[in-house]
Amino acid sequence: MADDGSVQGSVWPLPAFYFKVEISDINPMSFREVSGLDVEVDPIEYRAGDSPNFSKISMPGMKKNSKITLKKGIFKSDNNFWNWINEIKLNTIKRRAVTISLLDESGAPTMVWKVSNAWPSKLSSDGFKSDSNDVAIETLELAHEGITIENK
Repeated sequence: MADDGSVQGSVWPLPAFYFKVEISDINPMSFREVSGLDVEVDPIEYRAGDSPNFSKISMPGMKKNSKITLKKGIFKSDNNFWNWINEIKLNTIKRRAVTISLLDESGAPTMVWKVSNAWPSKLSSDGFKSDSNDVAIETLELAHEGITIENK
């Protein structure tokens, strides 16, 4: 325990429902869900021919970034994502910085994921049903060139 009576500054972990997403050059908007904040490293297995050990060694190889998935409700006249994906022209697209912040009870960022050079690789809308009470949802998948994490 720390001197202030808490365990590592807080007794409870942060809830996953209080977060904010900011995309550069796009008006602020609220999101329902964010996923894909992970990085994977491919293992490389190697064994030298003159090694006395009869097993391979494993070492880290190339990093792989997962696509980030953002889900939000569809609003009237909100074409931000459609306009962004329609900017794609033969290997050119406007890449944007994306900041995803996990917020504390006062609304201040505590963990911040900074995504570099993000661009839309897929945009879809959930199906529509005449007998449903669900909100219409738009899903954007972002390809990117890396994530860095900042603790506030």
